[in-house]
Amino acid sequence: MSSELTDALWYLGRGSGLVCLVLLTVVMVLGILTRSRRRPSGLTTANVARLHRNAGLLGVVFLAIHVLTLLADPYAQLRLLDLVIPFEGAYRPLYLGLGTVTLDLLAAVMVTSLLMRRVGAKTWRAVHWLSYACWPTAFLHGLGNGSDTDRSWALGLALVCAAAVGGAVVWRLSDEFVRVPVRVSARASTPSPIPVPPVPAEAQLP
Repeated sequence: MSSELTDALWYLGRGSGLVCLVLLTVVMVLGILTRSRRRPSGLTTANVARLHRNAGLLGVVFLAIHVLTLLADPYAQLRLLDLVIPFEGAYRPLYLGLGTVTLDLLAAVMVTSLLMRRVGAKTWRAVHWLSYACWPTAFLHGLGNGSDTDRSWALGLALVCAAAVGGAVVWRLSDEFVRVPVRVSARASTPSPIPVPPVPAEAQLP
């Protein structure tokens, strides 16, 4: 493999990882916003839910680009096994393992969502709570494995993402947060941290 192609894969892998973090941050904030009666001026609840879902789907696309480019890049030393079993990688195994945990959690949420009518609403809801763990594991993975974290612009971007999610979570736990009951029909999108197919009304997140 030529050095030019290796460099291109490396830059694409790094860039797609940063985009993933930003999109996952947007998904988390919009997911919490969807559960409240408050919304940005000029946007309806349906608009917020649609933005939330589209940002999540775009995040999955960039996650696939991130993983595939690093698999093809010899410098990353990423193996197929590292995508399934965490903390066994050759390069910074702890932080690489956190990325694997993120990928595994997302896969569990997506699979159970696709098979929701088979696994049942209670199982789906229990597994779906795992999606809230995706952001911190992805954040720590990026800080530990990212090659740009020593740069001020990358560190600033990470801090902005952390502040956005932290503020949303604090608001979510405050007395000012008013939760809207989620009743999902076949024509509605699921307001959740990770985009999933429509599910019955009984499968509501707490």
